[in-house]
Amino acid sequence: MSTDVTDKSPAAAPPGKSGGSATGGGLLHLVLDGLRRNMRQYGMLIALGLLVVLFQVWTGGDLLLPRNVSNLVLQNSYILILAIGMMLVIIAGHIDLSVGSVTAFTGAFAAVLTVQHDVAWPLALTLCLLVGAVAGAVQGFLIAYLGIPSFIVTLAGMLLFRGLTEILLEGQTLGPFPDGLQKMGNGFLPEVGPNTNYHNITLLLGFALLAFVVVQEIRDRKRQQEFSLDVVPTNLFLLKLVAIAAAVLTVTMLLASYKGAPIILIILGALVVGYGYIMRNAVFGRHIYAIGGNLPAAKLSGVKDKKVTFLVFLNMGALAALAGLVVAARLNAASPKAGLSFELEAIASSFIGGASMSGGVGTVLGAIIGGLVLGVLNNGMNLLSVGTDWQQVIKGLALLIAVGFDVWNKRKSGS
Repeated sequence: MSTDVTDKSPAAAPPGKSGGSATGGGLLHLVLDGLRRNMRQYGMLIALGLLVVLFQVWTGGDLLLPRNVSNLVLQNSYILILAIGMMLVIIAGHIDLSVGSVTAFTGAFAAVLTVQHDVAWPLALTLCLLVGAVAGAVQGFLIAYLGIPSFIVTLAGMLLFRGLTEILLEGQTLGPFPDGLQKMGNGFLPEVGPNTNYHNITLLLGFALLAFVVVQEIRDRKRQQEFSLDVVPTNLFLLKLVAIAAAVLTVTMLLASYKGAPIILIILGALVVGYGYIMRNAVFGRHIYAIGGNLPAAKLSGVKDKKVTFLVFLNMGALAALAGLVVAARLNAASPKAGLSFELEAIASSFIGGASMSGGVGTVLGAIIGGLVLGVLNNGMNLLSVGTDWQQVIKGLALLIAVGFDVWNKRKSGS
């Protein structure tokens, strides 16, 4: 990803200033200057780190206990799944208010299939994903090809699927689910290998992830330099790699010292890598940015905007179905009240993670960071026994501050 800071060589340094390596105050100045110029990219990441440190202190160290870190992943996995799809919708210049209801409906559909009709859980899972994709496709068709605003279509979808959930469950909670499906929301990777007092598979996956991320960052930087694109200064880039390594190793060791990596974390990691690649490198991802950033120009460039919009909502429906299965599996039951306010959490995660109301801006990683900010807030306030009333107030202020900061940063960059 390109930024607004150029890595200057000694030859490019202005007269009277050294362009070589800086030490002491010079290094600090370069780092602070790089952070200032790239605040939009790193702002929420820094905010997430500060939140973790603050709640770790306020809770007396309870936030980063291995058990709590594992629960943090399990409790927020479905919101992160929804945030990925919602980020794509918002980048394309739309909104989806129906995801919470689709989540509830697919969970109810899974319960009816597995509990009442004894359908094998792999088949039930496949059918639920198809139902979610069809729900998204219908809404996408109405939005893309009939021109009905996404706000209206998905608002109607929110009411429709909430009602269908009530009808399917007849107002009752239905469960329990088969063991295989339960593990999707509550299960952990199996333990193998010698006894090391740590979960061996989790350690291997953590080290592999660290190597992958570092190689990918270096490769992206070299590619940007080959195309004469702006890159962050070397000192700031190295600081970024150190921060990434520290975060990955910390989470890896915490999870490995408990029960290991949750299965849903592996699923979520695959989604982040896959969708991140699509949005960065695939033609379809570039088309999503194009129609959200400048629809008339995208049309003139030959982008099939209706097809892209249709596929974006189809994808959102499928991810909502996946989130519905995860929620139902975690609770081991389908409830008519499941998924309430999930759409608001997903939208908030996207905007906190850097999305723009005007479309065309945002990243998959940003959606994950935004979701983690909300997750840490929720978890930390629960550990501190903050009432739900004040939790809503604090989360609302966090969203307002994040969006306000983004608007201020854009204006400052423009000026």
